[in-house]
Amino acid sequence: MVASKPFARPVLVELGRPGNYRRIMSVGDAAACLATSWPLNRGPRHRHAVQTCLRVLEGHHSSEDARRAFVAAAMESEVLVANDIAASSSEGK
Repeated sequence: MVASKPFARPVLVELGRPGNYRRIMSVGDAAACLATSWPLNRGPRHRHAVQTCLRVLEGHHSSEDARRAFVAAAMESEVLVANDIAASSSEGK
């Protein structure tokens, strides 16, 4: 695998207890978070985000593909901090 690729903008998630924020700065951060810190309510978007992060680290997709997949997984698991919800919805336009 290649070195982790940075995100254009970090993603802020709240994991575990309230107020426990984590700033995800790169594809490597996202992959590690998805694998080790993610809540138990993992769904299809979580699986897709894991797969996308791995494909990015292998050089098959862009870091923005991983960021979008990570944001979707965070929304699915309700851990995305509200500031990023507005930004992620405007990215698709």
